[in-house]
Amino acid sequence: MRFAADVSDLELADYQRAVRLVLRHPLITTTWPDEKALPRVRRFAAELRRDLAEAFGYRLELHGGTARLVRTTDQLVVDRPAESRTGRPFDRRRYAYLTLCLATLGRAGIQITLSELAGAVAADANRIAGLGLDPDTAADRRAFVDAVAWLEDRGVLRLADGSSAAWASDPGAGEALYDVARDAVFALFRPPRVLQHLASVTALLERSLSSSGNAERRAAAQAARRAVVERPVVYYDDVAAEIGNHLRGQALPADLARLTGLRLERRAEGVLLVDTAGWSAERFPGTGSVAQAAVLLAVAIAERVADPDGRRARRIPVPEPGEAQEKLISQIDAGLPTGVPLPAEDDPARRFETGETGEADGDADQRRLPLITESFLREATAEILRTYGSAFGAAWHADPERLRTEAVGLLTRFGAVLDVPGGVLARPLIGRYRSTVAQVKQRTLF
Repeated sequence: MRFAADVSDLELADYQRAVRLVLRHPLITTTWPDEKALPRVRRFAAELRRDLAEAFGYRLELHGGTARLVRTTDQLVVDRPAESRTGRPFDRRRYAYLTLCLATLGRAGIQITLSELAGAVAADANRIAGLGLDPDTAADRRAFVDAVAWLEDRGVLRLADGSSAAWASDPGAGEALYDVARDAVFALFRPPRVLQHLASVTALLERSLSSSGNAERRAAAQAARRAVVERPVVYYDDVAAEIGNHLRGQALPADLARLTGLRLERRAEGVLLVDTAGWSAERFPGTGSVAQAAVLLAVAIAERVADPDGRRARRIPVPEPGEAQEKLISQIDAGLPTGVPLPAEDDPARRFETGETGEADGDADQRRLPLITESFLREATAEILRTYGSAFGAAWHADPERLRTEAVGLLTRFGAVLDVPGGVLARPLIGRYRSTVAQVKQRTLF
């Protein structure tokens, strides 16, 4: 056994739960995600540090009342946004306020009032063109309170007196006093590089520079394990050839089963980790109107691709995996400040290299997937609303385009489809829902 070697069989299930806990919540405090989480991690601290470093290249740090998993990042992702308490993804303004809050708390003492924090953040925000913070403006105040609530939920700020809701309603009539968990502040934001010296966001991606054969094989094995636990599904065509070799190997399922207690499912096109323990932040199929619509859309797409009597879906070449990364990198780098001296090794011309994919030379032209057009998706969504009308609320019937967009977005996040101009490409995972009989719980429309 390479992992959990010092964990007894009687403790193995508890250890695997601790591994899943840390992988899902890279920041753990005395109250986040719950009061039992930190003791569970501390119980297996030594084993977790060793196994997470060896298996994934991660670093687990425990300081005071905080556990922090420092991940090795292979690529930029856009599907894990911070969210408000109402489930609304953060926009740019909220992210900016969150960052400025952390900067202020890093200079603060052990307590701070909400108005003092707002004043310090406003002073910094008002020096940034296009940002600003006016506590008398309701939109700015709501965005600022969302950032503070995010920190409060994770135990970085602990309410000692008052209420942030009262301040959000009227800054002149309400106030809140917070205790500052300084160990959580420093654990939450500690970039590996000085941000002012970055020429590109790619400098934050940790990459092995070793030329040793053993080191390269070890790094590829770690990248394969990271891909499986961080992505809903991993297609061989989306990863470098050496990573694909480890995904196809016999050691990977045993390693992940020993570490996480979860089973690896392997198909001709790729692999996925079957979540039988409910550890994922988002599951598919799931609950709610969007998840129900996504499942029904998946069934419609699968039937459209496999329909022997209908017109065959046109297949088009799959975009190269690195294209989306390059576009995202360019968008982020466009916001870098100008006029900052850069070290020689941070050449702005350097770009993230995705590596060779698992396909052989000359096979790129054969990588084609069925195109599902936007018109088909709109018609399928309309048919879903007609067939299962009472299962969806009046708001969805009034805005079917929003339902389609969010359902397709969910399928995209889980690797079932690939977003392209004019529609989506049906990926192999969509075949899992072929011939599925969907049952939707009915409810009163009005």
